[in-house]
Amino acid sequence: MKKRIIAVILVAFMFIPMIAACGDKEDDLIEIVFSIWGNPEELVSTQAALDIYNALPGVEGRVKVSVIQIANEEYGSRLRTMKAGGNMPDCGMVDERTAIGWAREGLLLPIDIYAGQADQPLDYLRFVDGGKTVATSVANEVLAIWYNKDMFAAAGVAPPPTTLANAWTWDEFVNVAKQLTFDANGNTPNDAGFDRNNVVQYGAYVNQWAWQLEVWALSNGGRWYSADGKSIVFDDAAIDAIQKVYDLHLVHGVAPLNMATADNGFFESVGAGNVAMCTEGQWATGFANDEDFTINYGVGVLPYMQVKANICAGGPVAVFADTKHPDEVGEFLRWYADGDNNFGPIEAGWWMPNNMKWFTDEALLKKWIDDAPMRARLPASDYRTAIKDVAMDTNVTKSTGWYYAPNTDAIDRILIPALGEAINGSKTVKQVIEEVRPALEAALAG
Repeated sequence: MKKRIIAVILVAFMFIPMIAACGDKEDDLIEIVFSIWGNPEELVSTQAALDIYNALPGVEGRVKVSVIQIANEEYGSRLRTMKAGGNMPDCGMVDERTAIGWAREGLLLPIDIYAGQADQPLDYLRFVDGGKTVATSVANEVLAIWYNKDMFAAAGVAPPPTTLANAWTWDEFVNVAKQLTFDANGNTPNDAGFDRNNVVQYGAYVNQWAWQLEVWALSNGGRWYSADGKSIVFDDAAIDAIQKVYDLHLVHGVAPLNMATADNGFFESVGAGNVAMCTEGQWATGFANDEDFTINYGVGVLPYMQVKANICAGGPVAVFADTKHPDEVGEFLRWYADGDNNFGPIEAGWWMPNNMKWFTDEALLKKWIDDAPMRARLPASDYRTAIKDVAMDTNVTKSTGWYYAPNTDAIDRILIPALGEAINGSKTVKQVIEEVRPALEAALAG
């Protein structure tokens, strides 16, 4: 799944498909190369899925799919190098931030792998350019609050609500965070003697990585990009929302200082054992796979500023333009993206399914929520309302900018370091945005 969500050292594996001797294969065997990123376990699960696919009736002897794995930080550049050398894969995962830009460069074919199928993915998981689907997320991820149950119990504070109907306002969220923030003398920010320079437990951390900040702009009634993805907005509501996030540390003293140099919200906060609650994607359920992870944690819905909002995320797959077998590639990707055929990452907690049937069929819901050990510990009933129901509410959950705007990777390279001055309080968010706005507009235009 999403390449930034697992804080492990990624190892690059390159398995070059070898053409067997002529006597060992049919001359008309169609060979497809599928590229992925991720950790070693994802390579194992992907290969297991391909072994099944290659042995299917109607596939075996006609099509063979092989996988190559490339380290996250090298993925885009390596694919471009492979294209220049004439050996680009037929299909693969695509960096969400580059999908629309790659489509406009002619690197992706406008192929809707679900065309004509009865079971469609959630609509907000499609990457759309010029009215055409150019990629589709193979999994769905939405954001939530993750919290340390023991810290809430020790402070006598009610846990985060698990339904949208009962979601905290932003002010309520801040007030709860104050009750869960303690200095070395046991004082909270509500106490006159609170020492913000000697905090031993923080109440909250909001993931400050650029793409996750967009949800607060939406919640505050603002936008980062125009609806057609052609222009930078970053209006006052969006700017105010980001400032509110940074003020959790700067003004309220309830969040640690984090310069947001990595997408590390969970591991730097609740996962580290010194923060009571944080915002993070549903993939946090997968952290229970780590035998060293012993925190008793739960899940709740995001707070909201003006309107209830959430965003989806998920690594997409696409058909690369150089393939000579677009029909067979589309056939394979449709099979691969179906949770029935690639259930391992879903069961392990890293992915949610992307097809509608997994959110509406009770037997399937039981399979991937109630019966999955990584989700049962939350408990499953909380996961259903705080994650599954939120994902299904399309009045609340929207596509992030990278589903319709190009070059958001270039925008991140400008925005992330610039916002460092707002994070540490040396400038306001408004000052930073106005300074970099021309560069953001140029980056979007490419």
